[in-house]
Amino acid sequence: MASSLLARAAAGLRSCQPSATLARGSRFYSSFRGGETRAGAGPRSPVHSPAYRSSGPLRTASSVESMDASASVVQSVSRNEPVVSCDWLHSNLREPEVKVLDASWYMPDEQRNPLQEYQVAHIPGALFFDVDGISDRTSNLPHMLPSEEGFAAAVSALGIRNKDGVIVYDGKGIFSAARVWWMFRVFGHNKVWVLDGGLPQWRTSGYEVESSASSDAILKASAASEAIEKVYHGQVVGPATFDAKLQPQLVWTLEQIKQNIDKQTHQHVDARSKARFDGVAPEPRKGIKGGHVPGSKCIPFGQMLDGSQMLLPSSELSKRYEQEGISLERPVVASCGTGVTACILALGLHRVGMPDVPVYDGSWSEWGSNPDTPVDTA
Repeated sequence: MASSLLARAAAGLRSCQPSATLARGSRFYSSFRGGETRAGAGPRSPVHSPAYRSSGPLRTASSVESMDASASVVQSVSRNEPVVSCDWLHSNLREPEVKVLDASWYMPDEQRNPLQEYQVAHIPGALFFDVDGISDRTSNLPHMLPSEEGFAAAVSALGIRNKDGVIVYDGKGIFSAARVWWMFRVFGHNKVWVLDGGLPQWRTSGYEVESSASSDAILKASAASEAIEKVYHGQVVGPATFDAKLQPQLVWTLEQIKQNIDKQTHQHVDARSKARFDGVAPEPRKGIKGGHVPGSKCIPFGQMLDGSQMLLPSSELSKRYEQEGISLERPVVASCGTGVTACILALGLHRVGMPDVPVYDGSWSEWGSNPDTPVDTA
C-alpha cells in the first residue's frame, strides 16, 4: 500500500520538476559483480562496487567543527541502551549526522496508512522508511529481510551513511520502529536507537511536528523502494553511501527453529497474544493455522511497554521474563507473527544486557503456513 502510494506521489512530483532536480533525486550507483546463493536466503542480489567516493564541496573550518560536534553527539549515546528520549532527540534534531526515520507500519485489519499519516504529521526532518517496500522481493511472506545489497541501496537512497546515528520512531509508541532498529543491526549498523514512546510521546512532550512532506522527502522514500526493486532485478542503482554487512547471528530461519525444538540451545519466546499462541484466536492472515512452535513460551510484546508505550525499565523487564520462566543467563530467540513485534522483545532484552538476541524472520506467517511444521496448542 505505502509503496504504491509512494510511487504515485513521486511520479507527480517528478512531472512538475525540472530534469536537473530529478537527476539529483534519483542517482544510482553503477557497478555490480556477480552474486551467489545463501542457504535460507534465496538468490543473492549482485554485490555493489567498492564505496563510492566523491571529493564533494570544500569544507570550511566552521563546517569541520560542526561535523566533529555532530559526531561526538552520536558517539555520546550508549550502544548498550536501545532507545533515546524525546528530549534528547529534540536537543539534537538538527545535528547533520543524526538521521530520523518514520518507520510506521500497521496490521492489515487496522486500516491505517502509514505514508498518509507521515504526510499529515511527522517529526521535523524525518524521512519515511517503508517497512513493506524495503524487503525481500523474492519472498511471498510479508516484509522479509532484504539482501545486504538491497538494504544498502535503499538506505543509501535515503541519504544515510555508516557514520550516521539513526533514530527510528513509529506512530504507535514502540511498534514497527523496533523492526527497523533490528534491521539496521542485522546489517552491521549499531548506531541506531528507537525513539522511546515514538510520535505520540513526541507530541505529548509538546514538540512540533511537520504537517506536510517536502518533495525531497517523498522523492527519497520513493527512490529507496525503486533502488531495492532494481537490485532484485539485477539493474544498476545509485552511489552507495551505506555498506551493509549481514550479522547472521541476529536472524534465524525455519530450519534453525526446527533444530532448536530438539536441541533447545535457545529459549524460544513468542511475542503474539496468548490467544493466538494457544490457537484459540484466529490468525489475522488467511491460510495460517493456529498455535505455537513446540517448546516456545508466550510473552506478548505489550508486556515490554508501559501505559505510554515506552520501554519499561530494566528491572521491570527482567521481572517479566523471569515470571514466564525465561532465564536471562541462557540464549533467547524471538518470534511473532511476521517478524515485527518479536523485535520489541529483542529491544527489551537488549536493555537488560542481551544485545544479540536473534529474531526468526519468517515467524508464524512462515511456520503456520507450512504443512510440515509441528504445532502445539493450549
